[in-house]
Amino acid sequence: QMPGTARHDREMAIQAKRNLSKTTDPVERLRLQCLARGSAGIKGLGRVFRIMDDDNSRTLDFKEFVKGLNDYAMMIDKEEAQEIFRIFDKDGSGTIDFDEFLVTLRPPMSKARKEIIMQAFRKLDKTGDGVITIEDLRGVYNAKHHPKYQNGDWTEDQVFRAFLDNFDSPYDKDGKVTTEEFMNYYAGVSASIDTDVYFIIMMKNAWKI
Repeated sequence: QMPGTARHDREMAIQAKRNLSKTTDPVERLRLQCLARGSAGIKGLGRVFRIMDDDNSRTLDFKEFVKGLNDYAMMIDKEEAQEIFRIFDKDGSGTIDFDEFLVTLRPPMSKARKEIIMQAFRKLDKTGDGVITIEDLRGVYNAKHHPKYQNGDWTEDQVFRAFLDNFDSPYDKDGKVTTEEFMNYYAGVSASIDTDVYFIIMMKNAWKI
């Protein structure tokens, strides 16, 4: 975890629960229910959908969608679920693409926030190929300070891998982090932070930008 995110997570969860009683927009309600579980809440719903997707089509029909929401203990009635499904099923095919669903569910961010996130990404992406890998991290991140490295539990590569897994898609942990995955992670963190200024300071401190 990055410095300070545990506290933001708690604040965000409390804020999301508070806002839930005020909003009537079904997509916003679903987003807030996810965020009430912390910044990985949206990713967690993605994981549930992934498990439901038996044929690896990366799409869900309405029945699977509702089952996923129920398995994830989302408080949503059938009418509301239908409304959400219709919003995401843009072409009316009767299925939704769940990558698109997760991106739409992601809390919106200002241009300033996206820019600082991309700066952090570029700093980590040493090779500049648009993907962060263990190779990239060797030049940027010192594994030797990690407690599990110090007590001999983990090798340097295992420390790097655990670090990448924070940002990786929960259903596709492949040790590579794309800009999309990095953005998704920070959208969750961002939701707990009210002002751009504070978010930017946090990012600058965390990544020494």
